Amino acid sequence: MRRAIVWTGATLLAGLAAWQAASALQDTPDALASTSSATTTAPAPAAEQKGTSSAPAPTKAKPPAPLPESKASTPMAERVATIGVLNKRNGLSRDLTMKPGEAVRIGDLVVRLRACEATAPWESERWTGAFVQVITRETRTSWRKTFSGWLYKESPSINVVEHPIYDVWVKACKMRHPDIGPGTIVARGDDTGGASGSRSKASKSAPVAVAAPSAPDSAADSATE
Repeated sequence: MRRAIVWTGATLLAGLAAWQAASALQDTPDALASTSSATTTAPAPAAEQKGTSSAPAPTKAKPPAPLPESKASTPMAERVATIGVLNKRNGLSRDLTMKPGEAVRIGDLVVRLRACEATAPWESERWTGAFVQVITRETRTSWRKTFSGWLYKESPSINVVEHPIYDVWVKACKMRHPDIGPGTIVARGDDTGGASGSRSKASKSAPVAVAAPSAPDSAADSATE
């Protein structure tokens, strides 16, 4: 009797263990699916993966556009100067048209132009100058630099080429200037100076009537008498 009870209990325990194992096998896929769905996270944005922010990069300010060719001054190499030369022995004179860097020889005289400059039209005082070098031949084999400096058309007495035979002076310097000065501010709107440009866009206030001051009492009494 005791053996039968033990065998029956063992059989029940074995069946219960088999049932628990079967139920565990059936619940495993669901458990794994729920676990994987809970632990799986959405992929990070590309900006976070690279370690950069999604804000746009700041744009650099563009440099100001250069002045058009018509508004820029003439380069030094493209300017043209007119230099006058006089031979005091025979009284003959001639004009030399030169660019900076050029040199012209006339007999025993060599004139070399280094630079020329003319003031802009908007400047109050007009000046025309040229940096000239004068080289003369003293003997058959020797040359001497007689003059090197600026000559001015408006005031030739500032610098003078001192030579017993030759006289050299500046007559003109052709160059282009910008339309405005370097410190000029161009205002927007009509720049012709006409009626439309002279009108102010600010609203005008209506005129206010001012009452005349009242006369003193003594003056009023005398006026009534």
